[in-house]
Amino acid sequence: MTAPSVVGVLGGGRMGAGIAHAFLLAGSRVRVVERDVQSANAAAQRILESIRRSVERDPALDEADLRARLDTGTDIGAFADSDLVVEAVPEDRGLKADALARAEEVMHVASVLASNTSSISIDDLAADRLRPSQFLGLHFFNPVPASALVEIVQGEETNAAAIENAQRWVEALGKTPIVVRDSPGFASSRLGVMLGLEAIRMLEEGVASAADIDAAMTLGYRHPMGPLRTTDIVGLDVRLGIAEELAAQLGDRFTPPALLRELVAEGHLGRKSGRGFYDWTAEQ
Repeated sequence: MTAPSVVGVLGGGRMGAGIAHAFLLAGSRVRVVERDVQSANAAAQRILESIRRSVERDPALDEADLRARLDTGTDIGAFADSDLVVEAVPEDRGLKADALARAEEVMHVASVLASNTSSISIDDLAADRLRPSQFLGLHFFNPVPASALVEIVQGEETNAAAIENAQRWVEALGKTPIVVRDSPGFASSRLGVMLGLEAIRMLEEGVASAADIDAAMTLGYRHPMGPLRTTDIVGLDVRLGIAEELAAQLGDRFTPPALLRELVAEGHLGRKSGRGFYDWTAEQ
C-alpha cells in the first residue's frame, strides 16, 4: 500500500501532530498549518520530538529524511498540491466548518478533504463544501502512533473512489480502516463514550475506585485499557464535548455525569493537565 505523496494537516495540536507523524513514517511529505507562528513552532517541536522517539526505537529510520519531509507554517496555500488534507482542529462545529472552508479554497479538485472528528456529523459539515463528493471523516485515535484503528466516515455524497483511497492510505500507515455510515458518534465514539460515562457514574456513586473499575474491564473483559484511564488520555474536556453532542442527538442516555462536568470546570482534564481520574504529574 502507498501513502499519499503530499499530506496537509490543519492544526498541529496533539492529534494533528500525531497524524503528521504517522504520515511521515509512511513516506509522505507533510505540511502542517497552524493559526499563528507561535502555534506553528509548537507543532513543529511536538512532531520533531515524536520523530526523535521513533528513531530511538528504530535506528533504521532516517531522522534527517523525516525532518526534511516536514514543513510547518501559517500559510493555508501550502495545501495547494496536497493529495489529502486532514482537518484536526478542536472538536467544535464552528471551528471545523471554518477550517474546512479555508482548506478547500486552495486544494486542487482531485484531492480528498477529511475531518478528524469523533462525533460531529460529516453530512452537516459537508453541507457547505464545494466538493462534498471528495469529503469524508478520518477519525484517528489518541495516541495516534500507538493506535491500530482509523474510522472512515462516509457521508451521503462521499464518492466510492474517495473511500477507496482513504482505505488504502490508512493501510499504508500500518493501521486498520473501518468504514461506517455517518451517524451520531459513528461506531467508536458512540460505544466508547457510553462505557466511559457509565464508569464515571459508578465512580460518582462510590461503587468502586477508579483503578478497580478499570481493572474490571482490563482483566475481566481483556480491554487493553480501562474506561477511566482512557478518558484521562483522551481528555475529560474532549469526552465531555462528545457526550454533550451525543446527548443532543441521541437523548438522555448520553447526558454527562456531574462528576465529569465538575472535573472539567476545575481544570482537571486528564493526562494533559496532570490530573483527571488519575494523577499524571510524574509524566509532566
